[in-house]
Amino acid sequence: MLAFLRMLIGCLLTAIVIVVGGAAAGYWLYRDVTDPGPLAEARVVVIPPHTGIAGISDLLAQEGVIRHPVAFKIAAEATGRGGALKAGEYEFPASASAVQVMDLIANGKTVKHRLTIREGLTSAEIVELIRDAPFLTGDIKTVPAEGDLLPETYVYSRDDTRESLIERLRQGMQDALATAWAERRSDLTLTSPEQALILASIVEKESGRATERGHIAAVFLNRLRLGMRLQADPTVFYALSNSGAIKIDRPLTRADLAADSPYNTYVARGLPPGTDLQPR
Repeated sequence: MLAFLRMLIGCLLTAIVIVVGGAAAGYWLYRDVTDPGPLAEARVVVIPPHTGIAGISDLLAQEGVIRHPVAFKIAAEATGRGGALKAGEYEFPASASAVQVMDLIANGKTVKHRLTIREGLTSAEIVELIRDAPFLTGDIKTVPAEGDLLPETYVYSRDDTRESLIERLRQGMQDALATAWAERRSDLTLTSPEQALILASIVEKESGRATERGHIAAVFLNRLRLGMRLQADPTVFYALSNSGAIKIDRPLTRADLAADSPYNTYVARGLPPGTDLQPR
């Protein structure tokens, strides 16, 4: 009987030690992942593609973002976020807790980069800007047609492809053109969204002042309605520049105005073929 009691007491003590130890370990784990982290200042870390939870935990510890990779891994798996952690470029704020770090990665809140495409650039110039933009991948197979790309500021993430950014510019132009065409005046002389884009390009190059463009557009629309030649200087510069391949840095001459080209609106009637005309 005495031996049985001793065994029972030993089992109870062992159980108590296990429970207390487990509680202590759980408390340590909780504090480790919820307390402020070790970063003294914000830091950017790139998590490569196909990096598993163990690799992510080790990388974050090496970069000083978290204290203990094991605690981070256990917490991620216990909360079901182990498989939700995404590759990418992340900026972790100073003192971010392991839980905050985990949330940021699981939600895919990657660092965003900006590329501004200013108005007046040709498609070839836009393609060069995108080729030179940092952190993008891949190349651009073909230069889009002139006027296909919308000048705007675009936000992208590291390892986005250049082709995908080009497609965003192309879709942006299609959407903007569709919206503008749907809101056009009923008595507009133009017959298609493409014609509206061509005229807008000419007006933009005719004057750098936004306040003047409405008046210029009205003059050109009236000339089109009356069957007159537009006589727009930017179209001549474009014709002389071999479709934008050569920069023309001199005033136009009488001979220039008589140049035989479908883009020269001093000679050809109506709108020129589709193009984003080069600035003077």
